[in-house]
Amino acid sequence: MGAIKITTPLTDDKILSLKTGDEVLISGTIYTARDQAHFRLVKLIEENKPLPFDPNGQIIYYVGPTPEKQGEIIGSAGPTTSYRMDKYAPVLIECGLKGMIGKGKRSAEVKEAIKTYKAIYFGAIGGAGALISKTVKSSKVIAYEDLLSEAIRQLVVENFPAVVINDVYGGDLYEAGRKRYENKYSIAV
Repeated sequence: MGAIKITTPLTDDKILSLKTGDEVLISGTIYTARDQAHFRLVKLIEENKPLPFDPNGQIIYYVGPTPEKQGEIIGSAGPTTSYRMDKYAPVLIECGLKGMIGKGKRSAEVKEAIKTYKAIYFGAIGGAGALISKTVKSSKVIAYEDLLSEAIRQLVVENFPAVVINDVYGGDLYEAGRKRYENKYSIAV
Protein backbone atom coordinates (compact mmCIF):
# COMPACT_ATOMS: atom_id res chain seq x y z
CA MET A 1 0.00 0.00 0.00
CA GLY A 2 1.37 3.40 -0.95
CA ALA A 3 1.30 6.67 0.92
CA ILE A 4 -2.09 8.16 1.77
CA LYS A 5 -2.72 11.51 0.11
CA ILE A 6 -4.28 14.10 2.40
CA THR A 7 -5.21 17.72 1.84
CA THR A 8 -5.49 20.54 4.35
CA PRO A 9 -7.45 21.66 6.22
CA LEU A 10 -7.73 18.40 8.17
CA THR A 11 -11.15 17.09 9.13
CA ASP A 12 -12.08 14.80 12.01
CA ASP A 13 -13.03 12.11 9.48
CA LYS A 14 -9.58 12.21 7.90
CA ILE A 15 -7.83 12.17 11.27
CA LEU A 16 -9.95 9.22 12.44
CA SER A 17 -8.94 7.31 9.30
CA LEU A 18 -5.20 7.62 10.01
CA LYS A 19 -3.25 5.21 12.20
CA THR A 20 0.21 5.18 13.69
CA GLY A 21 2.70 4.11 11.00
CA ASP A 22 0.66 5.36 8.04
CA GLU A 23 2.77 7.11 5.43
CA VAL A 24 1.15 10.28 4.12
CA LEU A 25 1.69 12.90 1.44
CA ILE A 26 0.31 16.25 2.60
CA SER A 27 -0.86 18.91 0.13
CA GLY A 28 -2.35 22.32 0.81
CA THR A 29 -1.63 25.12 3.24
CA ILE A 30 0.39 24.51 6.41
CA TYR A 31 2.00 26.93 8.85
CA THR A 32 5.46 27.06 10.39
CA ALA A 33 6.18 27.90 14.02
CA ARG A 34 8.83 27.11 16.58
CA ASP A 35 9.41 27.90 20.27
CA GLN A 36 9.14 31.68 20.38
CA ALA A 37 6.25 31.82 17.93
CA HIS A 38 4.39 29.24 20.04
CA PHE A 39 5.04 31.30 23.16
CA ARG A 40 3.53 34.35 21.43
CA LEU A 41 0.54 32.43 20.08
CA VAL A 42 -0.34 31.04 23.50
CA LYS A 43 0.07 34.49 25.05
CA LEU A 44 -2.45 35.87 22.51
CA ILE A 45 -4.86 33.05 23.41
CA GLU A 46 -4.45 33.77 27.13
CA GLU A 47 -5.14 37.48 26.47
CA ASN A 48 -8.16 36.58 24.31
CA LYS A 49 -6.61 38.35 21.31
CA PRO A 50 -6.81 37.22 17.67
CA LEU A 51 -4.17 34.89 16.28
CA PRO A 52 -2.29 35.64 13.03
CA PHE A 53 -4.05 32.64 11.45
CA ASP A 54 -7.08 30.54 12.30
CA PRO A 55 -5.77 27.23 13.72
CA ASN A 56 -9.01 25.31 13.02
CA GLY A 57 -8.19 22.25 10.94
CA GLN A 58 -4.64 23.44 10.32
CA ILE A 59 -1.19 21.86 10.60
CA ILE A 60 1.86 23.52 12.17
CA TYR A 61 5.26 22.37 10.91
CA TYR A 62 8.02 22.78 13.48
CA VAL A 63 10.71 24.26 11.24
CA GLY A 64 13.02 27.22 11.00
CA PRO A 65 14.07 27.12 7.35
CA THR A 66 17.44 28.38 6.21
CA PRO A 67 17.47 31.49 4.00
CA GLU A 68 16.49 30.70 0.44
CA LYS A 69 19.06 31.08 -2.31
CA GLN A 70 18.27 33.13 -5.39
CA GLY A 71 15.53 31.42 -7.38
CA GLU A 72 14.40 29.22 -4.47
CA ILE A 73 11.04 29.44 -2.69
CA ILE A 74 12.50 28.41 0.68
CA GLY A 75 15.82 27.21 2.02
CA SER A 76 16.42 23.84 3.61
CA ALA A 77 13.32 23.06 5.67
CA GLY A 78 13.97 20.08 7.93
CA PRO A 79 11.93 19.42 11.08
CA THR A 80 13.01 20.58 14.50
CA THR A 81 12.65 18.60 17.72
CA SER A 82 9.02 18.70 18.80
CA TYR A 83 9.27 18.40 22.58
CA ARG A 84 10.22 22.08 22.82
CA MET A 85 6.65 22.91 21.75
CA ASP A 86 5.03 20.44 24.17
CA LYS A 87 4.13 23.04 26.80
CA TYR A 88 2.25 25.07 24.16
CA ALA A 89 0.78 22.40 21.87
CA PRO A 90 -2.18 21.32 24.08
CA VAL A 91 -3.49 24.92 24.18
CA LEU A 92 -3.33 25.19 20.38
CA ILE A 93 -4.91 21.76 19.92
CA GLU A 94 -7.77 22.80 22.18
CA CYS A 95 -8.19 25.89 19.95
CA GLY A 96 -8.67 23.70 16.86
CA LEU A 97 -5.16 22.86 15.63
CA LYS A 98 -5.46 19.42 14.03
CA GLY A 99 -1.93 18.50 13.03
CA MET A 100 1.70 18.96 13.92
CA ILE A 101 4.80 17.93 11.99
CA GLY A 102 8.19 17.56 13.64
CA LYS A 103 10.63 14.98 14.89
CA GLY A 104 10.94 13.18 18.18
CA LYS A 105 8.63 12.00 20.94
CA ARG A 106 5.77 13.99 22.46
CA SER A 107 4.82 14.42 26.10
CA ALA A 108 1.94 12.59 27.78
CA GLU A 109 0.01 15.91 27.84
CA VAL A 110 0.32 16.37 24.08
CA LYS A 111 -0.68 12.76 23.41
CA GLU A 112 -3.72 13.17 25.66
CA ALA A 113 -4.73 16.39 23.85
CA ILE A 114 -4.37 14.56 20.52
CA LYS A 115 -6.83 11.90 21.72
CA THR A 116 -9.24 14.33 23.43
CA TYR A 117 -9.51 16.87 20.60
CA LYS A 118 -8.95 14.58 17.59
CA ALA A 119 -5.59 15.80 16.36
CA ILE A 120 -2.53 14.04 14.93
CA TYR A 121 1.26 14.23 15.09
CA PHE A 122 3.28 13.51 11.98
CA GLY A 123 7.00 12.83 11.83
CA ALA A 124 9.17 14.22 9.07
CA ILE A 125 12.63 12.92 8.28
CA GLY A 126 15.39 14.81 10.07
CA GLY A 127 18.34 15.55 7.81
CA ALA A 128 16.16 15.68 4.70
CA GLY A 129 15.47 19.43 4.79
CA ALA A 130 16.75 20.09 1.27
CA LEU A 131 14.49 17.37 -0.13
CA ILE A 132 11.48 18.46 1.94
CA SER A 133 11.90 22.05 0.71
CA LYS A 134 11.19 20.82 -2.83
CA THR A 135 7.58 20.08 -1.76
CA VAL A 136 7.08 23.76 -0.85
CA LYS A 137 5.34 25.61 -3.69
CA SER A 138 5.01 29.00 -1.93
CA SER A 139 6.19 30.59 1.31
CA LYS A 140 5.05 33.83 2.90
CA VAL A 141 5.90 35.28 6.32
CA ILE A 142 2.59 36.14 8.02
CA ALA A 143 3.70 36.98 11.58
CA TYR A 144 6.67 37.72 13.82
CA GLU A 145 9.14 38.73 11.13
CA ASP A 146 11.50 39.75 13.95
CA LEU A 147 12.01 36.04 14.70
CA LEU A 148 13.77 35.67 11.30
CA SER A 149 13.90 31.97 10.39
CA GLU A 150 11.44 31.23 13.20
CA ALA A 151 8.80 33.68 11.94
CA ILE A 152 5.40 32.17 11.22
CA ARG A 153 5.13 31.31 7.55
CA GLN A 154 2.21 30.18 5.47
CA LEU A 155 3.43 27.43 3.18
CA VAL A 156 1.66 25.78 0.30
CA VAL A 157 3.00 22.25 -0.04
CA GLU A 158 2.48 19.45 -2.51
CA ASN A 159 3.09 15.84 -1.49
CA PHE A 160 4.98 16.68 1.70
CA PRO A 161 6.11 13.24 3.00
CA ALA A 162 5.41 12.34 6.63
CA VAL A 163 4.53 9.40 8.86
CA VAL A 164 1.81 9.26 11.51
CA ILE A 165 3.59 9.06 14.87
CA ASN A 166 0.73 9.70 17.34
CA ASP A 167 -2.87 9.01 16.37
CA VAL A 168 -6.22 9.63 18.12
CA TYR A 169 -6.29 6.02 19.34
CA GLY A 170 -3.23 6.44 21.56
CA GLY A 171 -0.83 4.87 19.09
CA ASP A 172 2.81 5.92 19.31
CA LEU A 173 5.14 4.80 16.53
CA TYR A 174 8.26 5.40 18.64
CA GLU A 175 6.97 3.10 21.39
CA ALA A 176 5.67 0.49 18.95
CA GLY A 177 8.94 0.47 17.02
CA ARG A 178 10.99 0.08 20.16
CA LYS A 179 8.83 -2.84 21.35
CA ARG A 180 9.15 -4.59 17.98
CA TYR A 181 12.93 -4.17 18.11
CA GLU A 182 13.17 -5.39 21.70
CA ASN A 183 11.01 -8.43 20.92
CA LYS A 184 12.98 -9.27 17.79
CA TYR A 185 16.41 -8.90 19.35
CA SER A 186 15.80 -9.91 22.96
CA ILE A 187 18.49 -12.08 24.43
CA ALA A 188 17.59 -14.81 26.85
CA VAL A 189 19.65 -14.59 30.01
